[in-house]
Amino acid sequence: MTEFRPIATPTRTVDIMKRYDIKMKKSLGQNFLIEPRMLEKMIQAGQIDQTTTVIEIGPGIGALTQYLAHYAERVLAFEIDQRFVSILGETLADYDNVQIIPQDILKVNFAADELTWLRQVSRLVVVANLPYYITTPIIMHLIESGLPFDRLVMMMQKEVAERMTAQVGTKAYNSLTIAIQQNMEAKIDFIVPKNVFIPKPNVDSAVLVLTRRQSPLVHVSDPLAFQSFVQVAFQQRRKTLWNNLKTALVNSDYSVDRLQELFDQTGIEPVRRAETLSIHEFAHLFQLYQQQNSLVN
Repeated sequence: MTEFRPIATPTRTVDIMKRYDIKMKKSLGQNFLIEPRMLEKMIQAGQIDQTTTVIEIGPGIGALTQYLAHYAERVLAFEIDQRFVSILGETLADYDNVQIIPQDILKVNFAADELTWLRQVSRLVVVANLPYYITTPIIMHLIESGLPFDRLVMMMQKEVAERMTAQVGTKAYNSLTIAIQQNMEAKIDFIVPKNVFIPKPNVDSAVLVLTRRQSPLVHVSDPLAFQSFVQVAFQQRRKTLWNNLKTALVNSDYSVDRLQELFDQTGIEPVRRAETLSIHEFAHLFQLYQQQNSLVN
């Protein structure tokens, strides 16, 4: 192995961009990290060592991938931008434990035969630097994939990380908070300032660490329907629960009287707003709503 020379420096990053005539795609939210200390902190956040198999999403020119390969047993890097696939073959030429997969992570079937070996590894960690527009779909895809990962270490827009870690009653608390915290414990590990990227984004980022709960925070009969119910409750934050649920639920099969009965039975005041309800209160509302419908049907 040759001397370790970080890709994540201003000089090397600019050199690679010039050599390969790389033009950043705003549509993919691309920004290159140019501060090695941030990558070292991501390695620490993931507790990555020689027993760890890592799935990386969006390696780009390989700045984070290089660190992962240096510390981990094996790295599978999924890259949707075909321009970077051949570049990665050169920037990571010193590492024989990296496999570049030119595929959209959202289209990957982790139950496919060629990936079943991932369920047998000693320890699995997912690491990524995620663009804002695709952060939530990717994280939900991973949570629902059934992969036995130890943790997810995700760099994302700071505001999104704050929503995922929010407490009930705060401005950041919303349906995304509940969708994440239902199955995962979420904490912000550290903040990444915007001036350590090329090109510089408009806002700071945060590294979020997600670890799977031993069991869901609340048990509901239909988790997907529960998330839809919560989204309805948050549809317009300034409106009361009553107004949001009435707009979405009341129709020819579900009357205002039944909605009032729902609030009466739960003891939850209909004038409250969604951000004041805990996940347990939402689960109580949802389960009674499901029971109402099952009795009718």
